[in-house]
Amino acid sequence: MLRWLREDNSRRKEADVFESVVSGLQEFYKDCILPLEEHYRFSDFHSPPLDPADFSANPMILLVGQYSTGKTTFIRYLLEQDFPGIRVGPEPTTDRFIAVMHGEKETVIPGNALVVDPDRQFRKLSCFGNSFLNRFQCSITPNQVLESITIVDTPGILSGEKQRVDRGYDFVGVLEWFAERADRIILLFDAHKLDISDEFQRSIEALKSHDDKIRIVLNKSDMIDHQQLMRVYGALMWSLGKVLNTPEVTRVYIGSFWDKPLQHDMNRKLFELEAKDLFYDLQCLPRNAAIRKLNDLIKRARLAKVHAYIISSLQEQMPSMFGKDSKKNQLIQNLHEVYRDVEKKYGISPGDFPPLGKMREALKDQDFTKFHTLRPRLISKVDNMLATGMTKLMTMIPQEEAMNKIDHVIRGGAFHHTENSPFAGGEGEGADYGKGELTEWVVNQKMDQYEPMFDALGPIDGKISGATAKKEMVKSKLPNTVLGRIWKLADVDKDGMLDKEEYALAQHLIEIKLENNELPQALPAHLIPPSKREFAD
Repeated sequence: MLRWLREDNSRRKEADVFESVVSGLQEFYKDCILPLEEHYRFSDFHSPPLDPADFSANPMILLVGQYSTGKTTFIRYLLEQDFPGIRVGPEPTTDRFIAVMHGEKETVIPGNALVVDPDRQFRKLSCFGNSFLNRFQCSITPNQVLESITIVDTPGILSGEKQRVDRGYDFVGVLEWFAERADRIILLFDAHKLDISDEFQRSIEALKSHDDKIRIVLNKSDMIDHQQLMRVYGALMWSLGKVLNTPEVTRVYIGSFWDKPLQHDMNRKLFELEAKDLFYDLQCLPRNAAIRKLNDLIKRARLAKVHAYIISSLQEQMPSMFGKDSKKNQLIQNLHEVYRDVEKKYGISPGDFPPLGKMREALKDQDFTKFHTLRPRLISKVDNMLATGMTKLMTMIPQEEAMNKIDHVIRGGAFHHTENSPFAGGEGEGADYGKGELTEWVVNQKMDQYEPMFDALGPIDGKISGATAKKEMVKSKLPNTVLGRIWKLADVDKDGMLDKEEYALAQHLIEIKLENNELPQALPAHLIPPSKREFAD
């Protein structure tokens, strides 16, 4: 248990005891943020209050994309098995939101039953009504991957304005609810269908406030050749730039995430490296879950503060007797001026304000006379929490990791093959080439090429000096910093000279770097020359 002292409003010292970072976040939300949200009706404008299950839930991965981009197949690829309710096809097959979670037995929990379960984080979804709940389910299946994460599959998005009306529920609103609670949002695109429909554009725009969680996947990339892939990648970046409206380049993972043979395998190495990067990003989610929850709660607290300032400012400008409706309409129309006044008065950053259009729409249905004036005590509690409480929770995170002594990463499924396997990304390549081989020293394969080069340098007593070796090594055109690393790795006995085996090793490392592979930090055992094995620790 980790403790610290904090001074309360009466300047009385008390001991705060939190079992974990997550329990501390839950207490801070209940004591500091929730009273502010309730007083200024935060949930009517933004998102419902958080439940205890929101803090204790496993990290969540949200998959979003147009139909037939491979969202459901991507889940099966990660799990390496089917799950209850899975439907895969070229036509729009997934017509509902499916939360795929871990359980001892395979079962399906319908939406209406799911939102009354106090142990799961979906209770607040009841506000979207029966039309949504009839198209929401939880698929329970025993799978090692799901012991660490929850994966949410979403309906495929079609083109046209008609799609938004026919759903019968606020599709974009549901996406926003999941996005706020997700640890990672994966937008999938099909290499053959890069057009971004009206609803998909609205969905991406709704997710922009969570852009730090978004990852882009260009799926089914094996269906096109190298030249077409370059064009498709450029077209996707151009389309995303228009929708996201940001100068920063979004990270796009290129691959083919299914278990079928590659149609064009010329990009096989690229796909392996991209999948390795994506898997590493996903595997770290359980380890970073506490800091993600802390980050999201800080964002929510800052938004709750700004919301309180806006609501109290609107209330102050309302007349006490006559002309309330006309004043309300005027304030909504001139909401940008209210934003500007709040920004100047309280020193709020423009980036902390909610979207202007969304706020105007929400205000139309509100009774301004029921708004409250500003209560500095509520604001002060949130400020103190942000200034001291969150800082001390941050210090608990590394302490918790040290106490647990557990490597919190996703295991099982496709993640099981990303390590300790010759088929893991990058295995058997570069400095790893020859690792685990039972035959001779791997550098010997090109010794007939390296030996004449060494003899031509005029070795004395079987060795060449550093200056002599440098004249030959700089012909590779590699930077001196890289050649310096290669020299330190190749000079195994640290005598400042290279014998024939060490010189061959240096040339081998140069070729590794010229093939765009990374040099090892320390010389692996399989690269140590046979005559120098006694120098290995």
